[in-house]
Amino acid sequence: MQQNIYKILSQAQRQRVSDGVVTSIFDNCPAAFRKLILVLPQLGDFDSLEYIWWIQRDIERLKLAEIAVRAIGIGDRQSGEYFCKFTGFDPSWMFVDTTGELHRQLNLYSGLTTKFPLLSSGQSAWVNLMLMCAGIGSQGTLKEVFRGYLGDRHAPQLISDQEIIKASPLPPLRGSFFKWAGGSGFQRPFELATLRLRNMAEVLRNWNAYVPDASYMTQRGGTFLFDAQNALVYEHRDHGILGFAANPSYPLSFLFTDQATRPNNQENNQEIINA
Repeated sequence: MQQNIYKILSQAQRQRVSDGVVTSIFDNCPAAFRKLILVLPQLGDFDSLEYIWWIQRDIERLKLAEIAVRAIGIGDRQSGEYFCKFTGFDPSWMFVDTTGELHRQLNLYSGLTTKFPLLSSGQSAWVNLMLMCAGIGSQGTLKEVFRGYLGDRHAPQLISDQEIIKASPLPPLRGSFFKWAGGSGFQRPFELATLRLRNMAEVLRNWNAYVPDASYMTQRGGTFLFDAQNALVYEHRDHGILGFAANPSYPLSFLFTDQATRPNNQENNQEIINA
């Protein structure tokens, strides 16, 4: 199965956002580097934007660790351009899959796919998405939503004191505001929820760009890490909305052991594979 995953990914030819060229998603990955492949849901999805926020937060550390990052999300090239501009992610590392074909080849969770009479595929996807947001067919979603509001003392502080966050309809907020919600040095109440609100406002302002086809909104993603010999050493498959990480307090803990030692690091959904 490990070999099958690498074979599927290595043979995948998708459009690269930076130049529009259809090429291998491993193109220009240094041979000596580990390869972190993020198969994202729709590019307008909460999970896609939040996951790449974490990647960008530690991008210099990833480079120093010689980890090449590549991401494939559901959308078209315009979706990818909007996504990369908003997140700062390198468009030469971003590829798009218009129909989620790669997700199906990897047998990733499709989410709820109930077909409702008299509704189009896109409209049915909307209903299914709302059910998943309520926790139906979406493992751990409600718990993760509440964590965004309640805070998490095992997670790092997400917004620096001097950073200004614009999350419509809220007024601009300075990061130091969150000290009043409980202090500093950890994820404070409402801190993550505010970042999620900012992401949602961005997508809603540019909905047609981020979601050119709503039919695939419920499709979930996965994470695959290969060593320099292309052996699969880690994978995580999303089981629901906001389920993109085995350890939500620090989604990159599987890469960096100093963060992985946090007290709550019980990565029950993670599968570590010994090559």
